[in-house]
Amino acid sequence: MQKGKLLIIDDEERLRNLLARILQLEGHEVFTAANGKEGLRKLQQEYIHVVLSDVKLPDTDGITLSETIKKNYPSTEIIVLTAYGTINDGVKAIKAGAFDYITKGDDNEKIIPLVSKAMDKALLQQTVIELQSKLNDKFGFDRLIGRSTAISDVIKLAQKVALTDTTVLLLGETGTGKEIFAEAIHQASNRNTKSFVAVNCSAFTKDLLESELFGHKAGSFTGALKDKKGLFEEANGGTIFLDEIGELDHDLQAKLLRVLESQQFLKIGDIKPTQVNVRILAATNRNLQNEITEGHFRSDLFYRLSVFQITLPALRERKKDIKLLAEYFMQHFTLKVKKQLNELSDEFVRKLEDYPWPGNIRELKNVIERAVILADTHILDETLLPYEIQQQQVKTGIPISAFDLSSVEKLHIQRVLNHTHGNRAEAAHLLNIGIATLYRKLKEYGLE
Repeated sequence: MQKGKLLIIDDEERLRNLLARILQLEGHEVFTAANGKEGLRKLQQEYIHVVLSDVKLPDTDGITLSETIKKNYPSTEIIVLTAYGTINDGVKAIKAGAFDYITKGDDNEKIIPLVSKAMDKALLQQTVIELQSKLNDKFGFDRLIGRSTAISDVIKLAQKVALTDTTVLLLGETGTGKEIFAEAIHQASNRNTKSFVAVNCSAFTKDLLESELFGHKAGSFTGALKDKKGLFEEANGGTIFLDEIGELDHDLQAKLLRVLESQQFLKIGDIKPTQVNVRILAATNRNLQNEITEGHFRSDLFYRLSVFQITLPALRERKKDIKLLAEYFMQHFTLKVKKQLNELSDEFVRKLEDYPWPGNIRELKNVIERAVILADTHILDETLLPYEIQQQQVKTGIPISAFDLSSVEKLHIQRVLNHTHGNRAEAAHLLNIGIATLYRKLKEYGLE
């Protein structure tokens, strides 16, 4: 028998004390109350696993009390004590959420096995709640770091849509954390006990991706020696996340559209459709409206995918969060490499906040990992940053875009200078431009 905390609610003191003694001898921690109000107060003070309550109490009845307890403490199990001839009350209590009932004066030996079953169920539910909490810490919205308005507004949107089965299209630049958002949406949904399956549509050829997504029948093509379940089947009941959806081949777009419309698809080599129940989340860093205009993406698929769009902000749009993220990554990599680092210098933070971060959070993570590896003291300072971040001089009033040609050229020059450790002659040679041209560009971009 598993041991736990019990609460006995009964206005008959002798019976209350007798039950308490019996259950204490079984190793349980027992609390008592003489009425419903006192019992509810005990439930607020202690994490009670099982409640034994009389069906008739001075201030309430066991049926109403069971409803109240299950509403506020759903993992707590209730056993109702009924008087002889009031079995109907016990049945009503079960309908109200009680685990079971037992008649007072019945064989007291029945109490112990009944409590044992209720305790096992309550403790199992507690374990599930604890595991769920750990999953939420690891994959839920609590994992998303940031206090800026830009990220807070996006999280609120994602939390609202998570409670539905609506298809979500996540938009944003590379490295903004689209897969982490998709995991958080799944974890906050009613599908969180089922699979979350993520697939990068750009990582496979057309034929291989079709087999991966939808599966195939044995003998459908050379090398198909046995039936294979696809990722949609693996995600049945749960969520599938299609990253880089803009890379999906036109033929596969048609098959995906059918899944969205009917939750059915045909495996390669099969003639009978497979039925699934899957929520689809998708993501892209492309402008799908432009892709539609150029004939690369189906408009009907776009409208089915974009029922609910969430655009994740670039890191340069949430500068308030850069220090928080940097501290988080510092702690993470400090544990990983077994160093003792606990501080970021003011200049280190200023350089991070001034940098445009074309690679967004992924790039910041890499920069912090590099700095932690190079650090010889307890503090991360600006000397540990890559050359292009150390030497930058941000032009005030001019927004920097990861897609702007001049920004790309500027960052490329910075990277080459970093490679040559600041040797401008060598950098000009590698860039295949004259030294005078390089100096002109350095002045133009504020890199002197």
